[in-house]
Amino acid sequence: MYLNQLSLLNFKNYPEANLSFLPGVNCFVGNNGAGKTNILDAIHYLCLCKSYFNPIDSQQILHEEAFFLVQGDFNKDEQLEPVYCGLKRNHKKVFKRNNKEYQRLADHIGIYPLVMISPQDQYLISEGSEERRKFLDNAISQTDSVYLDDLIAYHKVIAQRNALLKQFQERNRVDEEMISIYDEQLVHLAAKIYQKRLSFMEEFIPLFNQIYQTISSGAETVTFNYESHLSQNDFALLLKNNLTKDIYTARTNYGIHKDDLQFNLGEFPLKKYGSQGQQKSYVIALKLAHYSFLNAKKGYKPILMLDDIFDKLDEQRIRKLLAMVSEDSFGQLFITDTDQARVAKIFQDLNIDCRIFEVNKGLVAQVNKK
Repeated sequence: MYLNQLSLLNFKNYPEANLSFLPGVNCFVGNNGAGKTNILDAIHYLCLCKSYFNPIDSQQILHEEAFFLVQGDFNKDEQLEPVYCGLKRNHKKVFKRNNKEYQRLADHIGIYPLVMISPQDQYLISEGSEERRKFLDNAISQTDSVYLDDLIAYHKVIAQRNALLKQFQERNRVDEEMISIYDEQLVHLAAKIYQKRLSFMEEFIPLFNQIYQTISSGAETVTFNYESHLSQNDFALLLKNNLTKDIYTARTNYGIHKDDLQFNLGEFPLKKYGSQGQQKSYVIALKLAHYSFLNAKKGYKPILMLDDIFDKLDEQRIRKLLAMVSEDSFGQLFITDTDQARVAKIFQDLNIDCRIFEVNKGLVAQVNKK
């Protein structure tokens, strides 16, 4: 599976662009701010129905324009499958595959699996648990549509329960029958989600450990753990025993929506003790393990995108990384970098064909004959 062609119209800083790609390595080079990352984000839209960087769709429309269009042709099992995403200001986003419009965007997730590695991934380490849950949920959702449906349903019930808690707080009165209905739904959905997260971790951790050791040449020992309120508590009792606290705060304080991942370097927290290079290697290993997990579950190779990842990595780790992702176990690859000569030389040394595009202020053009 790979993206054969991409067309943009009024998307971010691109008035218009039409590009054709290799099934292997494709590189976008240019100065910072030229728009390299925006091309990767357009591909992310086609695969996962949304931006990787900004959840507000209307902010992807080129300034003062009325709409954006992102279209692409995927080659899957030797068949071309057109995918279309369009948005007019103050209208609902329209998403189509094979010229058929989706009624639920969730039905598209996982058809064209994708992994993005970006400087923004540093948030996995530096920010709160929400970022790490997003990583966890994205990894599982691209392989399990039932998990995604359960997750959507769980968060819907959480929102309804929180609204009810606020009513209890304002009226100083508790409707135990009503809250028990929401609690039963949460307990049922949480049990399913928790078990699938546990199963994912059992498969994922060995992949992660192996990849990190390759990137770092075995220089460090790393671990991470899955933390959940459900691991040592009966969720139904947890909800019941903390109802007073929930009413006081007007939110549900316990549940799988509070799960977290603990990242460690040796026995110590990576956030506090890891260097910038170690933290970046850790995040890259997480994402490449995600790629390997998707590949194994889907039975075909996902798209991999590496956005400006060379900063803060030494030359040895860069070469090991690119050699790894250029092997037969990986599929289509998109890379951005500010240094055209660097990427050209690395792939030339690896004897791998690479199509290079130069990006300059919303204009993009192929610069080599590959």
